[in-house]
Amino acid sequence: MPHDYTRVTADSVAAETDRALARAEEHIQRAVNSAASPSFAATLAPIEAAAAEVAEGYGRGAFMAHVHPEAAVRDAGRAAEERISKWRVALAFRDDLHTAVRAFADTADAARLEGEERRLLDHWLRDFRRAGQELEPEQRRELEGLRERLVELEVAYQRNISEYDDGIEVTREQLAGLPDSYVERLRPGAADGTYRVSLDYPEITPFMESAHDRSLREALFRKNWNTAVEQNRPLLEEALDVRRRIAAILGMPTWAHFAMEPKMAQDPSRVETFYDGLIPALRDAATAEAAALADRMAADGVSGPLQTWDWLYYDMAQQRSEHGIDGDRVAEYLPLDHVWQGLFEITGEVLGLEYRQVEDARAWHPDVALYEIRDRSSGDLIAHFFADLFPREGKYNHAAAFPLVVGHRRPDGTYQTPVNAIVANLTPPAGDRPSLLRHGPRGEIETLFHEFGHILHMSLTRAAYPRFSGGETEWDFVEAPSQIMEHWSWQPELIRRISRHHATGEPIPDELVQGLVGARYINVGMRYARQIFFGTLDIAMHTASGAVDLDAATRDAYAVTALPYPDDTFFLAGFGHLMGGYDAGYYGYLWAEVIGDDMFGRFQREGLLSPAVGGEYRREILERNGTLDASEMVRAFLGREPSNEEFRRLRGLPLD
Repeated sequence: MPHDYTRVTADSVAAETDRALARAEEHIQRAVNSAASPSFAATLAPIEAAAAEVAEGYGRGAFMAHVHPEAAVRDAGRAAEERISKWRVALAFRDDLHTAVRAFADTADAARLEGEERRLLDHWLRDFRRAGQELEPEQRRELEGLRERLVELEVAYQRNISEYDDGIEVTREQLAGLPDSYVERLRPGAADGTYRVSLDYPEITPFMESAHDRSLREALFRKNWNTAVEQNRPLLEEALDVRRRIAAILGMPTWAHFAMEPKMAQDPSRVETFYDGLIPALRDAATAEAAALADRMAADGVSGPLQTWDWLYYDMAQQRSEHGIDGDRVAEYLPLDHVWQGLFEITGEVLGLEYRQVEDARAWHPDVALYEIRDRSSGDLIAHFFADLFPREGKYNHAAAFPLVVGHRRPDGTYQTPVNAIVANLTPPAGDRPSLLRHGPRGEIETLFHEFGHILHMSLTRAAYPRFSGGETEWDFVEAPSQIMEHWSWQPELIRRISRHHATGEPIPDELVQGLVGARYINVGMRYARQIFFGTLDIAMHTASGAVDLDAATRDAYAVTALPYPDDTFFLAGFGHLMGGYDAGYYGYLWAEVIGDDMFGRFQREGLLSPAVGGEYRREILERNGTLDASEMVRAFLGREPSNEEFRRLRGLPLD
């Protein structure tokens, strides 16, 4: 059974972290002591044992920063997260550990290594080089100090986003356009008879899509795009300075060159080429779509231009008028429990899995469920995962999957089953209504399928070493197994399998299914232009050789959206990806989506729920995790190099 989280306290978080780091240090010392007589078992294996200890310590302690209902425990989790992050960073800076690994690398046994063992050694040698082990001691000390400071900045930045609490207060009349079921979920405002609309996804997204009051949409949008601006702007500016200095010490032209070296892209020029192949078509589509939405707005008697706080509203209006989509009516057919069951059936059929809920979850909150994943043919336990799906104060306010125990081969040859957690902020139950999920672009069904793709990737791993487990593949590929999952949520026959009316049990009407599918790629140019805005801005900030005018860079990148730039905002302060591992890497979402679309094309051609294709996908992609270069895994599954042809076809873009 996984850890008993009902007993977690602030003290236990600190104690678990102490224990994990102490055990890890014992393993590292064993590796260091092997320098005189190095071997794989004496040198590299202990480093991986240390990694497993720290990963489990993270799952029992630092992870609580994101989910625990008590503020004191979350604070202890953040302190633990910073300690663990600094410990991980410091490993590659240790001269004694470098000496031991280098001594092993120079042996005849090391020269004969193959497969995952060879890859492990190569990755550690690369880490040492990237930590400046080939530099003078003074430069190494500066570099280590800068990396530690970067950890501090990233932890503080994420804490500020998580703790930021803002919104608008409105009357029932000002909520015109939103259904009673939405209003019932809102907290009361400070004034009698008012409601508070927060920046949480289940509140802000429906409001921006359906609230008739344009001024209130603007007010909520501006608050969202100024999240934690006073606290986080200086942290981001310092982080960019630190990253530039790190790159300079290592002789890299920019931080982007440093950050991309271990990724599929390897170099910013390849990302530029990738974007050049997609941006013109998406930009042209976005321009035409924005003009059409502006005409729709003008027909409502609203003078232009179309603004950012208008486009979701009129996008939804177009879905309703052209495809008969009513998001609230669709949600009536998507109760969470039934969606879960359908998701389990679909992935079970394709990948050969079974799921069982564990009655006594012993989780950190009563709303959290625990599940087993088992192999369908053998019945063997593969993994556990927790599902923490509803918003609450202080909780991580996006959607993500977290590894709590990473799968790996133990010294006795048995396999440590992974434990993971899916954390999201879906529409919670209200009164006698269950959790009813919204489907559509940016919707909750797509989010749930996406994050479950991460759970499968982390759970099905058969990597021998923690270094390559838990989704530890290249960061511009790691989203592909989740992007491919989104496609299953849009197939008509599968929409029918995950849906039934929450009150009557009736199937979803065919016209709603066809409307959903038809509306999927309405305004596709504007949707992907927004993603390209994020990615190109990220690259612009991290390819600069000197200080960046962040306001000017944001404005310039925003031009691709075909919308006027929203003055007096600084959305970068709430853009957690920049300080959460996707710096100079946000392009990876679209990069991975293009690859995911290409892989999904095999299922479309050979059988949407084909166990044969699913079995190959499980073996070549999900089970391998990071044990091969992502490009090799993709070629093995596709039988060729990937292309953007499926992405273009699925979205109605012109083919080259």
